Parts: sequence; C-alpha cells; structure tokens
Amino acid sequence: MTDFPITIYHNPDCGTSRNALAMIEAAGYRPHVVEYLKAGWTRDLLDRLLAAMAARPRDIVRDKGSPAAELGLLDPAVSDDAILVAMIEHPILVNRPIVVTPRGTALCRPSEEVLKLLDRLPTGFVKEDGEVVPVPGR
Repeated sequence: MTDFPITIYHNPDCGTSRNALAMIEAAGYRPHVVEYLKAGWTRDLLDRLLAAMAARPRDIVRDKGSPAAELGLLDPAVSDDAILVAMIEHPILVNRPIVVTPRGTALCRPSEEVLKLLDRLPTGFVKEDGEVVPVPGR
C-alpha cells in the first residue's frame, strides 16, 4: 500500500461509498477514511470541500434516505447558508463519498468517478453487485 494523500468521507452503510473505498485500496493506496456520520461536519470543512469541487451546497445534498425533503431543503429558494447549517446538524444530508486527492476533490457518484482522482489505477475492479468497472487505459 502506498501513502498517497487521499481522504474519503465515507459511510460504511453505503454501497457506493464502499465501492469507491475498495477501488482506492485496489489501486494500492491507503486512504484516510473519515466516517462523517460519526465525525460530523464543520462549516469550515464543508466550505473547503465545496470550494475544491467548485460546487454549491445544493449540489451535494442527499435527498434519498435523508430528512432533506422534510426539512424543506429541496426547495430551490432555500439559501446555501440554510443548507450548510442543516448539513452540520444532520450529517446524513451530505451525499457520499467525497474523495480528496492531489488530483482533485469530487463527489464520487457513481463510485467509478474516483478513478479520475487517482494517479495509479487498479488492474480491474468488480463492484459488490457484480458489475465490472472498466478501468481507463486497461
């Protein structure tokens, strides 16, 4: 395993997140794994991640399996600030996985988006559900 500075904001209950983590590890990396449901979010961290992704809070709101609709966060009139405050209070509102590498920061949905952030790729990869992921250049 290689120490390449990779951080994955991970939910172990999410198949997409597990697959992204497994792809990183299959490429020979040892990422720093942050289970954000346990660790929570800070405004500073969310602001830095969003800036690195050139994204707005609305771009990373998880609507499925979260209280986003009940909290009214899916209304286009809701401010970015209100969404960020809700994300800090309810970490499940942040979609996952978010991966940070020297090549960039991205919400890796689908999980194979993580391959764009790696300098070295796995030789092949099969997702938990049996789907074969085509590895670019292989």
